[in-house]
Amino acid sequence: MADVPVHLEGRTLTLSNLDKVLYPETGFTKAQVVDYYVRIAPTILPHLRGRPLTLVRHPDGVDGTSFFEKRRPPSAPDWVEIGGELGSVLCDEAATLVWLANLAALELHTHQARVSSPDAPTAVLIDLDPGPPATVLDCARVALDLRQMLDRLDLVATVKTSGSKGLHLSVPIASESAEDETTKSFALSLGRLLADAAPDRVTVTMAKEQRHGKVFVDWSQNDRHKTTVAAYSLRARPRPTVSTPVAWDEVEDAMDAADPTRLQFETDAVLERIATLGDLFAANLESEQTLPTLA
Repeated sequence: MADVPVHLEGRTLTLSNLDKVLYPETGFTKAQVVDYYVRIAPTILPHLRGRPLTLVRHPDGVDGTSFFEKRRPPSAPDWVEIGGELGSVLCDEAATLVWLANLAALELHTHQARVSSPDAPTAVLIDLDPGPPATVLDCARVALDLRQMLDRLDLVATVKTSGSKGLHLSVPIASESAEDETTKSFALSLGRLLADAAPDRVTVTMAKEQRHGKVFVDWSQNDRHKTTVAAYSLRARPRPTVSTPVAWDEVEDAMDAADPTRLQFETDAVLERIATLGDLFAANLESEQTLPTLA
């Protein structure tokens, strides 16, 4: 397919190889990746804005070679903004998002802090990662336990699928109210409480050989230098799954039904959810919550 020039919000860019299949299992093409990111742009951009990106690029599709890219590529148009210690891409507008899709940057990972305040995370991130044979349903159970703990602390949390195997909880906090060591310590404290209460199914130990059949409460994702896949980002899985915000009753329903497919969403379903449910992750965009001290 010939290159296609595109004019978007005053920017000009050229799209290439739009017929290339990036998800062979489903025949999902680069054109469909671009289309998804164009349509999700109004919803995903507020969650990306001002945050240095780590890109996960799959130029030959999800079955081919992939690589992480933390710095803005040399071929980037001069209007693609950069920020952070490494000169990472800042995706503040739809044209940049489309340019990234054309690079086959399927996954977009963000820091918990914005470039304007790199020492001030805007949320506590708790990554629930199941060690086989544990599944996303085991993560759902742990997520609901965490929600009860946070409720007792008068803290609101949002939840999303990882788009892969697990779930991500986010506890939004007021700007400049904590540093990354504080949020990391808070997440670890919650994880330890869960692991002490249910050592047969929860762990905070990083060693993979000790995670068998358990849900790893990954508190380390709050480190200043770590990134996590953004809400509404595609994942490089066999099918074009998306890291999808969900309602808490959906987590409960999936666990009650013992149906992991209720926590798996592909692009079309995500776009339909936005049209009917709006942005279930919106609480992360602005919060006045502050973290209590855990003994």
